[in-house]
Amino acid sequence: MSSAIAEAAAPVVAQPAPPAPVHSSRRGTAVLWRVVRYTSALAGFLALWEVAPRIGLVDKVFLPPFSEVVGALFALGANGQLWEHVSASLSRALVGLLVAVVVSIPLGVAIAWYRPVAEFLNPLLELFRNTAALALLPVFVLILGIGETSKVALVIYASAFPILLNTISGVRTVDPLLVKSARSLGLSPVRLFQKVVLPAAVPTIFTGLRMAAASSILVLIAAEMVGAKAGLGYLITAAQLNFQIPNMYAGIVTIALVGVAFNGVLVAIEGRLSGWRHTT
Repeated sequence: MSSAIAEAAAPVVAQPAPPAPVHSSRRGTAVLWRVVRYTSALAGFLALWEVAPRIGLVDKVFLPPFSEVVGALFALGANGQLWEHVSASLSRALVGLLVAVVVSIPLGVAIAWYRPVAEFLNPLLELFRNTAALALLPVFVLILGIGETSKVALVIYASAFPILLNTISGVRTVDPLLVKSARSLGLSPVRLFQKVVLPAAVPTIFTGLRMAAASSILVLIAAEMVGAKAGLGYLITAAQLNFQIPNMYAGIVTIALVGVAFNGVLVAIEGRLSGWRHTT
């Protein structure tokens, strides 16, 4: 009894606190360093762009400081012109890109999976994929006119081949053991494509999609410079002809931002569709 009372009366010794986890701080430092490393080159380029015209390395008339370009960009956005041109270019690029996806992915799967289809279409594909899209711009204009149809058709042509070729490569490089295992389990051809072939080919297909998105923007801008009443290509050409140099560079910066946004959206979609690769 006395021993129990003594134990109860004994002072409680405080236990040392466990060390604070360092994983979160290290992770935050690593993320911060990655951001600094990735943005340092861009920050240096923009700083050079700002300083070079001001100290006389280049003529301010032909290359205004970056701050003036940003001011012109905000001015175009405030009066609504920027959104008008961006929406015109985006609508053309998205329509052409979607049509190219709908046509090129099934055709690429058929060429990669069925040898007779490949043997029949390969000579035609080799002929057209080595023909630059811009070289065919006069042909599209003569046949389809100078309106929207020719521009969308040119985007379809420029976007189709990167998607098609990467789809063929992605399907052909699927692990044969996966296909044999799926067939041994009794999967139908449709389920085989749905569960095995297409998921394994998604990364390669999206590489083609990202290349096609970049090609669609570049080709469309060139087409809009030739004949259009709205669009980023028209904005750049009109600004150049009217000697509105900051507006011209604002249009070029907008094109770069649109391309980065396109790429970011496609990367995010690819991550959602191929998330299983990170869980295995």
